[in-house]
Amino acid sequence: MIALILRAFALCALSWAGWRIFRKIFLKSALDNIPGPPAKSWKGIFPDVFNPDAWDFHRKMAETYGSVIKIKALFGENQLYVFDPKAMHQIVVKDQYIYEETSSFIEGNKIIFGHGLLGTLGEQHRKQRKMLNPVFSIAHMREMVPIFYHVTYKLRDALLNRVKNGPQEIDLLLWMSRTALELIGQSGLGYSFDSLEEDAPTHPYSTSAKKLGPVSFKLLFPRTYLLSMLVKIGTPGFRRSIINWLPFKTLHQLRDIVDIMHGTSVKILESKKKALMEGDEAVARQVGQGKDILSILLRANMDALDADKLADEEVLAQLSTLIFAAMDTTSGALSRILHLLATHPDVQDKLRQEIAEARERLGGDFSYDELVGLPYLDAICRETLRLYAPVSVVTRTTRQDVVLPLSSPIRGIDGKEITEIPIPNNTNIIIGIMASNRNPELWGPDSYEWKPERWLKPLPDTLISAHLPGIYSNLMTFLGGGRACIGFKFSQLEMKVVLSVLIESFRFSLPEKKIIWQMNGIAAPTTHDVTNTHNQLPLIVELAK
Repeated sequence: MIALILRAFALCALSWAGWRIFRKIFLKSALDNIPGPPAKSWKGIFPDVFNPDAWDFHRKMAETYGSVIKIKALFGENQLYVFDPKAMHQIVVKDQYIYEETSSFIEGNKIIFGHGLLGTLGEQHRKQRKMLNPVFSIAHMREMVPIFYHVTYKLRDALLNRVKNGPQEIDLLLWMSRTALELIGQSGLGYSFDSLEEDAPTHPYSTSAKKLGPVSFKLLFPRTYLLSMLVKIGTPGFRRSIINWLPFKTLHQLRDIVDIMHGTSVKILESKKKALMEGDEAVARQVGQGKDILSILLRANMDALDADKLADEEVLAQLSTLIFAAMDTTSGALSRILHLLATHPDVQDKLRQEIAEARERLGGDFSYDELVGLPYLDAICRETLRLYAPVSVVTRTTRQDVVLPLSSPIRGIDGKEITEIPIPNNTNIIIGIMASNRNPELWGPDSYEWKPERWLKPLPDTLISAHLPGIYSNLMTFLGGGRACIGFKFSQLEMKVVLSVLIESFRFSLPEKKIIWQMNGIAAPTTHDVTNTHNQLPLIVELAK
């Protein structure tokens, strides 16, 4: 049976490859005239673009070929790599329903998360956004501040216990990940995953959530090129049997991760719905006391018109979607900031002084508006999210033939000027988030340098006049349009609460180990320690006072 299935997969793969080769040889398009790096093999330049250490490759490619680049994918397939401002606006805002998420992305997320924000398109996605947008309003963020402080103080106490007798090397990525999960757990789902104590037992969901990103990245190739075909084979039960039969360890790991996350989400949702049915007293006894995102969403869904209501499976799918979207990206951004502050002790001292002065002036925990009003803290967060966006690229695919206009003309391989590009249906386009955020034509000659002070003065006119479509601070970090990050205010609040508490309490410095950051799907730190190759951020932590 396994041999038969493998032969079927091989036949599908060969048919797909044959079609790609035929199309490359006999079908020509305007993309053939766009400059780009040459392919080294049948794999194209994908091994370079998606290499964990691809930082320098992306920079050299942008500097050599400009803001619109032809990418050679597998078997010579033409794709575009884009960070031209007008082109990005066309893709993510004006014609966003022509340039949609790829089928492999949507189908993969349906399998992992269900029919939530990351697994839907078109009207179903718009309906979900309409229901969820008010949940992430500033008014609700203000109500969540006490929950954020409650969790962050647990983190502080755990670190205090570690360093009370002197400086210690601590894996801050581990603690940022645990904290990010607990923050989205309590404020997002009204559920506690982690007591944030030193030797606390690990919740199965926590283990699964941390493994999801790395395991999914290992399956990047089959997910990108085979999944859209596989989901059309038989029933879900039959496809599950195929997964069980196939001797692929990574695939089985993903299956087990999804099972644990789904089972936990079902229990959380059932408990939350039961409490809402029992009334206010039952809600008040739960974690979050009914102020969490899930409780607010369930109430809004109960009061909505029938046409606007979300089905139970759609609500359920939002649970793991929210956790995945909020966990690795925000914990990675926080880890990056702590690493930068350890690298730049003068910046760390200046931030600590700002926090101390604000604490003396305002007293107690900062409110939402007081946190937003700390200019240097805000500048550090913005600059880090600019230069070191957790996600470097995202991909879209055209759903019909379309013409893509450009801000600035480019020179084709034939030497002629190009002001717009006809793009065929089913063409993948890679949006260069990192390339846009670092574009020296917009940000100036120091665009590759980490300078928080750039946010304390007017931004360059070249940047303002470019009209970038990003939802946040002329950055593409959180994207824009109908698929922009819905929780970007949540992420900013989390970063500022955690940093304000930790920097006031501790001093961070670099260890002897060399820390390197790998691009992956979501950027993560590790070290050159061959005996300990997992993602980690070891920093020296000591009391600030």
